[in-house]
Amino acid sequence: MRCPRDPRSLASRHGSRDLHSIPLANKVDIDHLLIGPGGVFNINTKHHHKRAVWVGDDSVKVDHGKPAPYVRESRAEAKRVTRVLERYCDFPVPVEPVLVFVGVTELKVVATQLDVRVYLERQVSALAPLSGVLTAAQVEQVYSVARHRQAWAQA
Repeated sequence: MRCPRDPRSLASRHGSRDLHSIPLANKVDIDHLLIGPGGVFNINTKHHHKRAVWVGDDSVKVDHGKPAPYVRESRAEAKRVTRVLERYCDFPVPVEPVLVFVGVTELKVVATQLDVRVYLERQVSALAPLSGVLTAAQVEQVYSVARHRQAWAQA
């Protein structure tokens, strides 16, 4: 599923590449990967139309409901992506987890939640101009690896 504010148009302008709906085992997929000079971002989109969302250290509550493990799952997925990419690249590939909430009326992130980036769909463009993590050649190598289904077969 595509993020409404698709990073694609911003990606090429800033030397970044992106991938969408990368299939994994058990009918799971990676929503989006943004690979650029600012690093690799594992973007997980969550659609909660006209709902209020609260994000804490390990969970998310939608309209004060039952906690959902989006934050923990996002961290785990980023680690999984790192393992896959580093298996085929000859350099460290840090992957940052990102949660993007689509269609929400309110987004509140507690101050202690720092290791997963959290954005509204209109804020995801802040990732594209980041730099200082990967060279242009590394961006292309990571993108080349990430594009191949065989790399993800054992993920």
